[in-house]
Amino acid sequence: MCIDFSHPSIVTDNIRKVLALKKPLVVGTTGWNSAYDEIHELVLKAGTGFVHGANFSIGMSLFSRIVADAVQYIDRFDLYDVYGMELHHNQKADSPSGTAIELAKVIIANSTKKTTALFDTCKRRIEPHELHFASVRSGSIPGTHTIAFDSAADTIELTHRVRSRSGFAYGALQAAIWVKDNPGFHSFTEMISSVLC
Repeated sequence: MCIDFSHPSIVTDNIRKVLALKKPLVVGTTGWNSAYDEIHELVLKAGTGFVHGANFSIGMSLFSRIVADAVQYIDRFDLYDVYGMELHHNQKADSPSGTAIELAKVIIANSTKKTTALFDTCKRRIEPHELHFASVRSGSIPGTHTIAFDSAADTIELTHRVRSRSGFAYGALQAAIWVKDNPGFHSFTEMISSVLC
């Protein structure tokens, strides 16, 4: 079993080497989407197990499910507009984070209003179909993701805040235990879904 939380510049080569050895693999590094189809094929060819995710926190996986439900409920009321915001320490290597990108996908998949995520600075008015997801990098802020639904009447906020990196390690180890009995190409979200069913 191998677990990779390395760096986008080397993760694809690491994955290829481990799969050539036909070893199961858990990958928490992001930035390899351009090789997604190739890696998927290599996993199937190796006949082993592979779990990937942008965030291996069990809490974040549950948070993502709560966000999906909230979007479906609140989306029925035109007075609310949804946005996302993430905060991280100033040593974070990427912006937006892989988790922010995944949360944006969850929102878009469950909304009848939002079709596009906008992560960059916008020097114009946000269009109604755009989901604005802002990123802040400063000091020692722990990973914090907030999804908010705002109206003239009130604001509803959902927030997940990391307290310890041990949560990521726990999730990765749970994925490693799970994947040894579940060969194939899986996301961490799929693994959580199989545990909840």
